[in-house]
Amino acid sequence: MNPLELARAEPGPGFTVTLDGREIEALPGQTVAAALWTAGVTSWRGTRGEGRPRGLFCGIGVCFDCLVTVNDRPNQRACLLPLRPGDRIRTQEGTGHDE
Repeated sequence: MNPLELARAEPGPGFTVTLDGREIEALPGQTVAAALWTAGVTSWRGTRGEGRPRGLFCGIGVCFDCLVTVNDRPNQRACLLPLRPGDRIRTQEGTGHDE
């Protein structure tokens, strides 16, 4: 069963954002992490040095594993940041700054 039906949720109309140029559907109120998980994306950052994949871990903004670049701003916590129509998300390598 659809989780929206279970919760009797009636979100507003969906909108589109991009992840590395790929269009992702999002709903009002969704965080970056929620929209990415819904789209089947579970890793969106590589660690410094070894480039090990990272994504959502704690889900409450404590661990910093879910960092992404949003609208050219690096180090945004995907689990806390609500999406807006047209947001541009990029996977992040290392610190997110040109190194």
